[in-house]
Order: sequence, then structure tokens, then C-alpha cells
Amino acid sequence: MHSVQGLKFAVIDGIIFDEAVFTATEFPVAAAPGQRKNAARVPLKIGYDGAMDYQNLIAEIANTLRDVDDQGEVASYIPELGRVDPDKFGFHLVTVDQKHHGMGVEDERFSIQSIAKVLSLAVAFRLEDDRLWRRVGVEPSGSPFNSLVQLEYENGIPRNPLINAGALVVCDILVSRLADPKAEFIEIVRRLCGDPAIDYCPRIASSEQQAGYRNAALVNLMKAYGNIENDVESVLDFYFNLCSIEMSCRELARAFQFLATGGVNPLTGERVVSVSKSKRINAIMLLCGFYDEAGEFAFKVGLPGKSGVGGGIIAVHPGNYSVAVWSPRLNARGNSSRGMRILEFLTTRTQSSIF
Repeated sequence: MHSVQGLKFAVIDGIIFDEAVFTATEFPVAAAPGQRKNAARVPLKIGYDGAMDYQNLIAEIANTLRDVDDQGEVASYIPELGRVDPDKFGFHLVTVDQKHHGMGVEDERFSIQSIAKVLSLAVAFRLEDDRLWRRVGVEPSGSPFNSLVQLEYENGIPRNPLINAGALVVCDILVSRLADPKAEFIEIVRRLCGDPAIDYCPRIASSEQQAGYRNAALVNLMKAYGNIENDVESVLDFYFNLCSIEMSCRELARAFQFLATGGVNPLTGERVVSVSKSKRINAIMLLCGFYDEAGEFAFKVGLPGKSGVGGGIIAVHPGNYSVAVWSPRLNARGNSSRGMRILEFLTTRTQSSIF
């Protein structure tokens, strides 16, 4: 029986048994060397893998960085993001037993942008349960993250909660359900990080608003279809502030630990979401976390994850670790070019994807 901040769980034949709720979630496990994948099952190691030498892995990543051609551009369409040093790089991995491994500017804060959509989704899902899915789907979009065409074609129901339209619906729900949405939401994020200094960045929120014409078009279109309940300005204000939150790689990796531990914040022992909801949020990240590059990330990296146009990427290996990378240059699809490559190296080198 393992224990993290009072949360007890056992691993039997690759299944996590959560003592608190008496449910089980099964994760894929690899076959032992020399065996066919379906020939035998081996116990899944939950963050206590003594054979995993993360410090040497960090050294290998540092060596790999020298060979990675960091192509792409910063997200200059948001003026404040266009001023970021494109050569910054940070990496931080934290295991479920709270061992930290990092490199680069792992403690420098940056704008997490759309990564925050996962955290708002978790809060809305906890509040709304399955009623949430009447207003937003769970399918990959296959289209740009801010597509108006797809939204109109589907009568104002966004494909998933991680594209802009879907995140705006989630923001509308939180504006309705929280008495003081911005204050209450940032307190939730602070508890996840264990840092009361985490905050919105007014400068970036203002910059987002100045360039937010397409987001305004999305929310107004959904309002016309009856899928936005509140005043559009209130929803947009919450959304722009949500995307302005600043965290370091260390803080970001820590904030997403609850999705690696079956829905429990290991810093406090608080249950953030149920085991079932944790599983579903991870599934949505895997399918939809990188917009029209989600299939590529699943194929090459093999973890649930979410990117942001600030150059950050978060990825989660349920039962093992969460990892954050920051590298501001974006590829043509709006994801960190170097971050994608480094995470591919991580899971390939450690053979630690979910597949």
C-alpha cells in the first residue's frame, strides 16, 4: 500500500485501488523484456521506481537540447508574449512521491495561457458533473483552436473544452456558479501549487483583450445560439484573466499532480476531482490538448498533455509523474517546438508513455 499525504492506494496487476473511494482505474502496462505485449502483465510502478535515474536523464536532456533545432516564432499576435526571450528553456518533473527534477529556468514564471483551461475544466466538471457535456463536447476538433466555421456548423456547441470556444463555455459556467469567479478560481490554483503568490497578470490580460477580436466573435456566436448565459463582457474578462496566469515549470508541474494521483492534491490531501473525473480529464487532454496536432503528440509522446501559446507544455503520466516544459518558440500549429521534441525524448528514453 502506497501513501501520499494520507491518500492510500495499492497497485495490483497494474490497477490503482484508491482506498478513499473504493474504485479502480487501470492503466496500460508494458510487457516484460522479451515478452509479447499481451503475453503477460507486470505491476505498474507508481513513482517509486528505483531504477529510474532522473538526474542522469536530466543530463541527457541537456545534451539533447544542443542538437534540437529550435525553429518557430513567439506568439507575437499577443503583444506581451511577443516580448518574451525566445531562447528561454525550463523543465521540471515531479513524481507522485514528490521527488523533483529540473533544469534551465525552471523557477522563472511565464504566461501559461491555454494550459489554464484544464484547471478551469476541472473546477467546472466538479461543479456540473455530466451536465457539462450538454454544452460542450469531448471530440478532437481537427481544426484551428479558434475556428468560427466549425462552431457555426455545430450550432454553437464547441467540440471540446480545450479549444477557445469550449473554454469560453467553461468560463461562462464558472461565472454563473462562483460568487466571485476570479478570486475563487485563483485560490484554487494557489492551493494546487502550494504557493499563495500565484496570480493573474493584468498586463497580459489587457494585451489579450486588445487582440481578442476572434474570441469576442466566438462568444457572441455562442450567445446567439443560446450557449452563453452571462453577459459576454463578463465571460471574456474571466477568460482573458484565466489565460494570463503566470507560473514556473516547477509550479505548473506541481499544480497538475492531482491528475497523476487519481484526483487528489498530494500537497494537501484534498480531493480535487473524483478518480473517474481525473481519468476523463486526462482522456480529454490526450485527445484534444494540442488542437489539430493532438494526434501527433499522442503518437510521438504518448501522454495526456496541454500546450499554451506562451510556449509551455504540461504532460501527465498517471500514477507516475507530471512534467512541465517551457520554450517560447512555437511551431506552425501553435505548440512549443522544442518542448514537443524534449517530451518525445523523455518518454522514448524512459519508455514511460501510457501505451
